[in-house]
Amino acid sequence: MNAVDTSTVPAPAGGTHSTHPTNRFRLLLRREYWEHKGGFLWAPLIAGGISLALAVMAAIVGVVMLNRAAAAGDIQINGVDLGMLTREMSPSDAEQLALGLDWSLIMSSAWPFIVLTFVVFFYCLGALYDDRKDRSVLFWKSLPISDAQTVLSKVASAVVVAPVLAVLAAVVTMFGFLVLMSVMVMMFGGNPFTLLWAQSHPLRIAFGLLAWVPVYAVWALPTVGWLLLCSAWARSKPFLWATAVPVITGLLVTWFDIMELFQLDGSWFWRNVVGRLLLGTVPGSDVLYRTAEFGGNDIERAEQLLSLQWMYGIFLQPGTWIGAVAGAVMIYIAIRLRRWRDEG
Repeated sequence: MNAVDTSTVPAPAGGTHSTHPTNRFRLLLRREYWEHKGGFLWAPLIAGGISLALAVMAAIVGVVMLNRAAAAGDIQINGVDLGMLTREMSPSDAEQLALGLDWSLIMSSAWPFIVLTFVVFFYCLGALYDDRKDRSVLFWKSLPISDAQTVLSKVASAVVVAPVLAVLAAVVTMFGFLVLMSVMVMMFGGNPFTLLWAQSHPLRIAFGLLAWVPVYAVWALPTVGWLLLCSAWARSKPFLWATAVPVITGLLVTWFDIMELFQLDGSWFWRNVVGRLLLGTVPGSDVLYRTAEFGGNDIERAEQLLSLQWMYGIFLQPGTWIGAVAGAVMIYIAIRLRRWRDEG
């Protein structure tokens, strides 16, 4: 059983003082954070650090190869003036440079979000199962904390706390990558402020990533609800139940052409049921459901992704709220199961 800091545990009923429900919920969030700090905080930071280390290694290899090529006379790198690029660029070239830099910054910040996918998935899968497995559920049930507060604190940790920390790790990684590129530019006699910082939009990207958290919170609800339901219900192997049930159901629906009864094909079920149950913790998975809304050239599509109007347009789609309601129903069932479920 995990060690518990009893100084932060609300006093039992009939004690010398009582704790407001809001404070109890905040204490539960602190409990979840400290028990899963490695996944919530350190895993995204380490992932970002690994991506920066790989970028440094790639930069070193690139410089070494350039110097070797120059020594062999294959290319001439002496006297390169990178600042000339910004002085002689046309407006179209400047837009393309800004687009390339912005996409490089977005890609450099992707590693913490990749880790977030697995952290939230397995956190939800074990959130209620592990308490029953190590019998700590008996301790927490002895406290004046309701099952609803406990489960909802886990939901908030999954859809708010974890993604916010991942965004902060991604922003740190992004600025680290920008500093690395600045060093490379200075090594070749360029001005990083005019060539990189003035052309790219790191602050806008950072704000866009933080503004994306509410989208993630709502979009991930079906997956979070399903995983918590399996975590509360399964007596063993919750991962197998969580993945096998949707996949086998999808195979049966496709095999027997059940969706044709509703004038739909089997791919609709895989996309809107199986996909929403299993892939909601993948950051940006909502974009895959909106590819038809993309238009124009690469610059216009990049503008769409960073636009709050387009980002929050997901809230205007009925499927978003149908999934959110389904997730809320499964979370409610998980609360009820936790109330009565016991491993005996």
